[in-house]
Amino acid sequence: MPPPPLSMREHVREQRFNTVWTQQLNTVFADVAPYYDRANTVASLGLWNWFLESFMSTIDLRPGQRALDVCAGTNAIGIALLKREPSLEVHAIDRSAEMQEVGRQRAGALGFRIHSVIGDVHALPFPDNHFDVVTLQYASRHLRVKDVFGEIFRVLKPGGHFYHCDMLRPGNPLVEKLYYAYLRMCLGFTGFMFASGAAALNCKKYFIDALEMFYSADELSQVLRELGYCDVAAKTVFAGMIGHHRAAKPLAR
Repeated sequence: MPPPPLSMREHVREQRFNTVWTQQLNTVFADVAPYYDRANTVASLGLWNWFLESFMSTIDLRPGQRALDVCAGTNAIGIALLKREPSLEVHAIDRSAEMQEVGRQRAGALGFRIHSVIGDVHALPFPDNHFDVVTLQYASRHLRVKDVFGEIFRVLKPGGHFYHCDMLRPGNPLVEKLYYAYLRMCLGFTGFMFASGAAALNCKKYFIDALEMFYSADELSQVLRELGYCDVAAKTVFAGMIGHHRAAKPLAR
């Protein structure tokens, strides 16, 4: 079934998935936090680190910048940012205390400091024009996209950049069908392999449904432009199954 028109997409997504977003996902991520990175490595057939490196290759950094990783999870991006440029001031926000605890341990083991906040990314607890760089990876499918992207626009400094990566809805119907079939198999296999709890197992259908209702790379570029971002650029890999977006906040006039 094709997704609703772009003008209605956010409203329909929220109507359909709000119960999962607000009542179930916290339990899911608390369950998967201890094995999240290992499960993704298995599900990606060992390409998880390559996916991270591919996304990081799109990010430009300068010494001393202030960066925010939204939906930071286990701090994979924050750690990668600090490995690239140790002088950064890196902040992280995520709704899951359990995921961030794993991320804190990972960063601490490498001697990195990441300033962590547990909270709702739809209302970022940071002042306007505060960050040089904001990143968001593999989480937008579970969010009110326009609200979060709008908040990111607010906290970016003029001239600052937003870098986004997520699984997307492929533009090719055949690729889309094969993609979902593979994901169904993967979710079942990883759930069995890592003895996932009931909350995660019960959300297997949701993860596919959320992708079917999500955006293609071109549609997400349009959303960014409508919110006021400039210099929007998109790059896809694996026939549009994963997309990287880069966008800037215009310089103040």
